[in-house]
Amino acid sequence: MSLFKESWARCLQRLRFELGDDLYNSWFARIEFEAFGNGQLHVSVPTRFLKSWIDNHYSAKLQKVAAAEFEGLTAVTLKVRGAQPQAQRPVTAVPRLSRPFTPMSAVLPPADGQGAGFGDGAKALAKGMDTDDSQTFANFMVGPANQLAHAAASRVAQANAGQVLSFNPLYIHAQAGLGKSHLLNAIAHHMKTTSNPRRVMMLTAERFMYGFIQAIRARDTLSFKDQFQSVDVLLIDDFQFLQGKATQQEFCHAFNSLVDQRRQVVVAADVPPVQLEAIDQRMRSRLMGGLVIDIEAPDETLRRKIVESRYAVMTARDPSQQLQPEILDLIANRITGSCRELEGALNRVIAYQQFNNQPITLDLASMVLRDAQAQGSNDPGRIKIDDILKIVGRHYNVAKADLLSPRRARTVVVPRQVGMYLAKKLTTRSLPEIGRRFGGRDHSTVLHAVRKIDEQIRSDEKLAKDVALLIRLVEQQQ
Repeated sequence: MSLFKESWARCLQRLRFELGDDLYNSWFARIEFEAFGNGQLHVSVPTRFLKSWIDNHYSAKLQKVAAAEFEGLTAVTLKVRGAQPQAQRPVTAVPRLSRPFTPMSAVLPPADGQGAGFGDGAKALAKGMDTDDSQTFANFMVGPANQLAHAAASRVAQANAGQVLSFNPLYIHAQAGLGKSHLLNAIAHHMKTTSNPRRVMMLTAERFMYGFIQAIRARDTLSFKDQFQSVDVLLIDDFQFLQGKATQQEFCHAFNSLVDQRRQVVVAADVPPVQLEAIDQRMRSRLMGGLVIDIEAPDETLRRKIVESRYAVMTARDPSQQLQPEILDLIANRITGSCRELEGALNRVIAYQQFNNQPITLDLASMVLRDAQAQGSNDPGRIKIDDILKIVGRHYNVAKADLLSPRRARTVVVPRQVGMYLAKKLTTRSLPEIGRRFGGRDHSTVLHAVRKIDEQIRSDEKLAKDVALLIRLVEQQQ
């Protein structure tokens, strides 16, 4: 396996050399080796967008580079591995070659022909994304966990053109499924439907990257820059995925231009600005200079409101699907994660009722949601990293101070790695956050620990039993 990984590292070197830093960082910095066997090279990327882009534009290049390093290669299979914190690892991890890079002009298509395609790409970017008009302020359920984010987003939506708010940018961060995108769509919807509409553009970070790369290929970055001068409000979603030094510089220019002209910028991401390790420090500083708001997991009262809201929509479409109020209470109590999980649980109960063609009782609903209880017990709002440290330290007879210290003795390293593994598996805290809670360690150290324990429990029966016991102890603590 180590030989295959070395071959893959050489593939990445070749790609960086042949494509140049900007294109490489934009499209290949997050690609990872999975396996090689029977002539098949398996690699992965964190998003469907990257998979689609590489498949459509670089599949032949990837195949050619891999064939030079993997003997007997017949095919390269690219898959989406799912959103994971390691997507934020520093892109400089891939070593550079000693040879000078090929000039960018050597890998870009000619200005005529291929370059003409940017006209359509620029127009698509200027329109922004198609917003979801079903996500409005009217159907956004407000509670203590999100009321500040809702109030700030409402202020942005209701402000008049040229009005200076006390905060710019507005930066909203939260785990997936807690309403960040809903608020962005609500802002865009309000501006489109008000009597005094303002020009608004909504993009994801990856769509911004796509437009910028198209502009580079067409040698028409001026047209790309001009698009942002005509908007009053810029909404950027999934900002944590912005990659590439040149792309970040371009976003920084657009951002500074809008803010300096007193035009509003709203950014949504999975993590706070300080944890955007792939983003330039100056850009992070600018983001932290605005209003940074965290949306927390909803409490039971808010979860009940969310379930009632989704249930009202469902019964409006099909009045025959009726549930007892106690079942809605059960869902709100059992599912302690995101809004999407609540809606998924409601869909599951209603689907069971439809497929069995009989009213569902409270006992049946509890049975349908039996596996959701285990999911809820792993909610980061309930399981604390401090509890994990305490239980792991007690089990291995290691002081908490030693777990957080730089000590490298095996009697300390193994419990520390197990603790990091449990923190990753039982919470949705990011790798950088886990690292900080374990004595200020780097996120790559946490990732190494998680992978190592994951591999060892497959062959080490004693370690596997220890980890299983610790999981039960942590969950029983809640």
